[in-house]
Amino acid sequence: MTDEIEAILAVTNRDMDAVVHTVTDEADALFTWDYEKGARPGLSKLYEKAKTSQWNGATDLDWSIDVDPERVCAEMHGSDYRSQFLRRLAEQPGSPVANWGDKEWLAYTNETFLHRVSQFMHGEQGALLCTAKIVETVPWIDAKYYAATQVVDEARHVEVFSRYLDEKLDGHYPINAHLRTLLDDIIRDSRWDMTYLGMQIMVEGLALAAFGFMHKITTEPLLKRLLRYVMSDEARHVAFGVLSLQEYYAGLSEAEIRVRQEFAFEAAIRMRDRFLQQEVWDRLGVDPKVMVGHLLALPREENTFQKMLFSKIVPNCKKLGLLDAGATNGDPGWLRQKFTEIGVIEFEDWVDTGEEYESLDEVAKDRASSSISAAPSITTADATA
Repeated sequence: MTDEIEAILAVTNRDMDAVVHTVTDEADALFTWDYEKGARPGLSKLYEKAKTSQWNGATDLDWSIDVDPERVCAEMHGSDYRSQFLRRLAEQPGSPVANWGDKEWLAYTNETFLHRVSQFMHGEQGALLCTAKIVETVPWIDAKYYAATQVVDEARHVEVFSRYLDEKLDGHYPINAHLRTLLDDIIRDSRWDMTYLGMQIMVEGLALAAFGFMHKITTEPLLKRLLRYVMSDEARHVAFGVLSLQEYYAGLSEAEIRVRQEFAFEAAIRMRDRFLQQEVWDRLGVDPKVMVGHLLALPREENTFQKMLFSKIVPNCKKLGLLDAGATNGDPGWLRQKFTEIGVIEFEDWVDTGEEYESLDEVAKDRASSSISAAPSITTADATA
């Protein structure tokens, strides 16, 4: 336990005041002279869907809505799985929050909400860079076409989360050290499929689940609509990863698949560590080392929030064949065993995003509703004409 805490806290931001962060990317940029569109029907269909589901963050969201941050956070305080789980800390001997009252818990909820939205924004910029890299590195024209639409999506997501933080909330947090390290590794890897796996499957999959949590809880109309629209895009992004990697991974060797399994699990642990939120505890005047130790000591099976974050990742990894690859003589596959150890294997049979993305197209639903509302009514004269 002590070694694990030290390893987690060793990952820190040492340049929090810097405006620019540089990551060396040595991947090859690939041209393809095969311009045949539709060679991969799933990707072609996704591309057509993306073209008709674009939205404008400046005009499709009502930025005139007055947001009360305290009210938004109060909703999280009463309904958020994570806050409920963390209240268990008050029962632990020697816990730094053992004597917290409603005032302190509300302050925590305010900070953790601000931290979450900030990490959404930073993660979306990571997705922006990664998807631009996919445009360069993927060898298929259908994938390049779709990835180009995702670059536009990610720019829009950075824009709307940044604007929400700047105009509706009070301040922001720098990028979490564990998230930044994961994004750095994804960008740095020269293999195009690892960019897909790290971003489209792992980071975007977790983000889709996290957005869903917040959307379910909040009643704040601007944030709720913002999250609905971002989730519509994110579902396509994860589906993009599933549809692309399923074909590619079918041709890899067992050794090559094992490398991908290990990368996926390492990404999962880093994302878990991101939600330990050491920056929040530090801002609240609580020793992060002590706090992380208590958090890790809580029963993992009670952390519904953390478990549910993997509800998109596990079924998508199964669809890609990563869960059970390498299983022999009745022994489970390496990644299945690891996901079992961290208590998230229960999600393996949930629907994968490659199948559900169309049902999450909230932009299309709103446009259809607006079209029906705007249609002229049929009068008696019209009906009898």
